Amino acid sequence: MEITIKFFARFREIIGQSELTYNLIDGQNVSTLVKQLQIDYSALGQHLPQTVISVNRDFADLETKLEHGDEVAFFPPVSGGGDDKLSVTHDPISLDVMAAKVTRPNCGAVAVFGGMVRNNSAGKAVQHLEYEAYTAMAVEKLEQVAVEARQKWPNIVDIAIVQRIGHLEVGENAVIVAVSSAHRGDGCFEACRYAIDRLKQIVPIWKKEVGQDGAEWIEGDYLPTTTD
Repeated sequence: MEITIKFFARFREIIGQSELTYNLIDGQNVSTLVKQLQIDYSALGQHLPQTVISVNRDFADLETKLEHGDEVAFFPPVSGGGDDKLSVTHDPISLDVMAAKVTRPNCGAVAVFGGMVRNNSAGKAVQHLEYEAYTAMAVEKLEQVAVEARQKWPNIVDIAIVQRIGHLEVGENAVIVAVSSAHRGDGCFEACRYAIDRLKQIVPIWKKEVGQDGAEWIEGDYLPTTTD
């Protein structure tokens, strides 16, 4: 069976390309693929304990069975589409525009969170950021985040989440979440906070900090499971 493998962020740099095609014996699982990759690319070994794996844009584990035509992706924990309210874009994003996307005549409250590029991180100067995403999966996971928020706070009226990727200068918006509700006590604050926190856990987007001392991929600590 033929498997397509995609690599993102530091994994792409280790492999030296973003996509490979492997042929495996029918009925093999992700573990078999990982072992073969370790043989072919020994530098991967030290990075595998902090690796997220997906199969056809769903989180997977080593026991996940593979089938012909599957798309397997390897990427680090998240740092950081259909409806344009839930999207990934290279274009600049605006707090006002995002607030307008969720504003309705029956809404008396709109909560907006904006994450922007700052000029320092962990005591080091930052010149700019480079954001990268597994775009197709990222949009699906943004949709999942919105669904989860609605389930937890059913009285919210609308929610919008947009993540910018590519080259971002200091002061530019990197991510915006906007949530509306009839009243401020209907969950718009809570849903907004939940959405950005959950995005940082499960949406496959990463950033590279670039400064005078070089560049570094910034990764999170949360390793999603198949239940995510």
